[in-house]
Amino acid sequence: MPRFVSTKPDARLIQLPWEVPLADWPVDKLVALPRGISRHVVRFIRVGDETYAAKEVIEHLAVHEYRLLHDLNRLGTPSVEPVGVVTGRVDANGEPLDPILLTRHLQFSLPYRALFTPGVRSETVGRLLDAMVVLLAKLHLAGVLWGDVSLSNILFRRDAGEFAAYLVDAETGELHDQLTDGQREHDLMIAKINLFGEFSDLEAGGMLDEALKPEFLVETIEHRYRELWNELTGIEEFDGSEMHRIDSRVRRLNALGFDVAELDITTDLDGSTVRIQPKVVDAGHHSRRLIRLTGLDTEENQARRLLNDLDTYRVRTDQQSADEAVIAHQWLTRVFEPVLDAVPDDLRSKREPAQIFHEVLDHRWYMSEQAGHEVPILDAAKDYTDTVLRELPDEAMSPDSVLPIEQHGRRLVNPFDPSQGYVDENDDDRPYDPWEDGTEEPAATPAHDYLDIDALRARAKG
Repeated sequence: MPRFVSTKPDARLIQLPWEVPLADWPVDKLVALPRGISRHVVRFIRVGDETYAAKEVIEHLAVHEYRLLHDLNRLGTPSVEPVGVVTGRVDANGEPLDPILLTRHLQFSLPYRALFTPGVRSETVGRLLDAMVVLLAKLHLAGVLWGDVSLSNILFRRDAGEFAAYLVDAETGELHDQLTDGQREHDLMIAKINLFGEFSDLEAGGMLDEALKPEFLVETIEHRYRELWNELTGIEEFDGSEMHRIDSRVRRLNALGFDVAELDITTDLDGSTVRIQPKVVDAGHHSRRLIRLTGLDTEENQARRLLNDLDTYRVRTDQQSADEAVIAHQWLTRVFEPVLDAVPDDLRSKREPAQIFHEVLDHRWYMSEQAGHEVPILDAAKDYTDTVLRELPDEAMSPDSVLPIEQHGRRLVNPFDPSQGYVDENDDDRPYDPWEDGTEEPAATPAHDYLDIDALRARAKG
C-alpha cells in the first residue's frame, strides 16, 4: 500500500493506479497540457475538477522538493503549490517504483516553449526575460539558492502587458538565511549556461527572431539582473542637503513592485554625508494594496493597472476627498464586476479575470481613438468579447484546452509527454553513418562479474 505525505490530503488521489509506472498510466487518468522539458517522467492527472502535475523522482529528491516548495509558499515566493508525495510504490510483480511528487497545476500558466512561436516579437522575448530576472531576484532576496536556473523550470502567467514567472522545479534548491555573493554568482553562472543552450535550441528550431542571438540574450539577462539587484540592495551616498533622495529611492522600489520594510540610514560625524541601503525588501507592493482595498488577488502589474483605473474612477466621480476604501468598493461593484459579467461563461477560461479587465481597458482606448470620443467601458467589453476574446486559446487549462495531438500538420509522438517531439515520416530509417558503412553490429558479449550489479548487491548483503 503506498504512503501519502500531504498537508492537504485529497482522498480521491488514493484510488489512482499508483502500482503502475507513471509513463504507463491509462489515458483516462491523464490530461494533455503544454509543459516544459524534464529529465523525469511528468504527467498531468485530473481528479474531479482538480488538475495535478505528477513527477516520478527518487525519494530523497521528492521529499526535499516537497518541503522546499512548502517553505517557498510560506515565504510568498512565486512557485507552484505542493500537494503531496506518494512513496512506498510497488508494481504488480512487487518491484519498487520511484515516489511521485504532486503539485497543483498553476492555472493560466504556460511553459516558455508555448510562448516562443515562429514570429514571436522581440519585445515579447524581452518581457519574458524581465519576468525571469525578477523571479531570480525574489528567490535570492528570500535566501533561496536555485541551483538549476533555466526557462524549462519556470511557468509564465500573463500580467497586464508583462509576464509573471513562477518556479516549478525546486529539487536542486536550498533555503538559507541569506545568500552570499558567491552563491548568487553561482546561480547566475548556471543560468547563463542553461539559457544559452535553450536559446540555441530555439534558434535551431526557427522559433527565435534572427535579430536575437543567444549570446546577446544571455548577456541581457546578466545585465538586467545586476541592475535590479543593485537597485534593490545597493548602497547610495549623497550630500546631507539631498534628503529627498531617501524618498526617491523608496518610490523607485515601489515602482518596481517592491516594498521597503527596513532601510538602513547612516550619516558621518558632521551629518554632511548620508548613506542609505535597503535591508528588507518585499515583493508585491501593488498587489498587496489592491487585495487590501478590494479583495482581488492578482499579479503585480495587473494590480498596478487596476489601481490606476480605480484612481481614474475617483477623479471622474469627483470624490478625491472620499475614503479610499469606499471608492474601492464602488469601483469594484460598478466597474470591475460589470465588465466581467459581460463575458459569457464559455469564454472565461480564455484569460484570468484581472487580465480580461486589463485587455478591455486597452481595447476601449483603441476604440475611443478610432471613434474620436470616449467609448463606455461596457460597450468596449462587449466588442472585446466578440472580436478578440472569442478567438483566443484557453489558458485556464480547462478540460477543453488540452494539447492538440496534431499541430501544424505534425503529430505528437505522445500528447501526454510533448518533450518526446513529433512523429517523423522516416522514424524507422536509421541515420546513415559513414564510419559504420558496410559493417555489422558486433555481437553482444556477456559482462564480466565485476560489472554484474546483481552480483555486487548480493555480495554486499552477504
